[in-house]
Amino acid sequence: MTVESSDAVTPERRLFLQRMALAAALPTTAAVLGTALPGLAAAAEPGGLPDYAAIPATSVGPKTNADGYFVGRIKGNLYWVTDSFYQAMFLTTRDGVVLVDAPPTIGHNLLRAIEEVTRANGLPAKVTHLVYSHSHADHIGASSIFGKDVVRIGHTETRRLLRIAADPNRPAPSETFDDRYVLRVGGEVLELAHHGPNHSPDNIFVYAPRQATLMVVDVLYPGWVPFKGLAVSQDIPAWIKAHDVAMDYPWRTLVGGHLGRLGVRADGDLQKRYVADLETGTRAAMASVDPTPFFEKYKPSGNSWAVFKTYLDAVAERAAAPVVAKYAGVLAAVDVFTPDNAFAMLESLRIDAGELGPFSTRP
Repeated sequence: MTVESSDAVTPERRLFLQRMALAAALPTTAAVLGTALPGLAAAAEPGGLPDYAAIPATSVGPKTNADGYFVGRIKGNLYWVTDSFYQAMFLTTRDGVVLVDAPPTIGHNLLRAIEEVTRANGLPAKVTHLVYSHSHADHIGASSIFGKDVVRIGHTETRRLLRIAADPNRPAPSETFDDRYVLRVGGEVLELAHHGPNHSPDNIFVYAPRQATLMVVDVLYPGWVPFKGLAVSQDIPAWIKAHDVAMDYPWRTLVGGHLGRLGVRADGDLQKRYVADLETGTRAAMASVDPTPFFEKYKPSGNSWAVFKTYLDAVAERAAAPVVAKYAGVLAAVDVFTPDNAFAMLESLRIDAGELGPFSTRP
């Protein structure tokens, strides 16, 4: 890839040059699968949208209703609600409802789902407590619809971050904890725990012991590969460790915060294998991709960023290829985010583990 600053270089031309440089790093994911990568195919037709592999039937959750949500019982008085993009969980009690997270894409359908359940069971529909899994707006950005009287509970760091954000849609929690917090409302129990940073510095584990249900958000993705960049996690080593923390809980049902279905223990085991294979593949790619062509092409012109980009992209593509091939038809969207996940793994190995490859200490 030659980076040109001329205004005559169109976005389409620049994208073409970037793709050609990436395609030159063999073998790519496409080479392993014997087909073009969706992203590469899209580049041949500027403005077009890529095609991806079909979603395995085992990854698909229940259909949403006419209002765009599904609500179902997990066990006893514990329920979950989803719009197929996000998930929330709630406990109905004789004293009111305890809600965990308020994703904005579900929004006011949270109120509809709660009303539907409590009306059928003859319990109060008022949300008295709202637990924040963490501070991110995509999971609690509809908190404001529950008004000022609800008791908001979250980690100490969540309150600090939300006070800085000053987002009226995410009022800071009024009750906080550092390590553990047991919430008892109307005869029901939730155990909240912070086991250190993972996806975010404040992400907590919410366990319903009577229902053997764990809610931990942006760590495990039942039936799917993790979201882009290993769940855009701020601490990749801690995020990987959080898999073991989650599996140490005696849960039978998992609420992962994303997508359209609940998880079972086999889902956690499967994602651990995916992440382990991704790390193994990334280490192998780092050892096998020759950095020489990238330095020879871009270093004479002084374009250091081009050296980094093309080399790192080539390693990520090579690392992703065998993982995509192995989990195709097993994990949904393995072809969508595995290259991005491989890149995040590569950067974590470089920066967190000190495996710098061609950018290590000069002899």
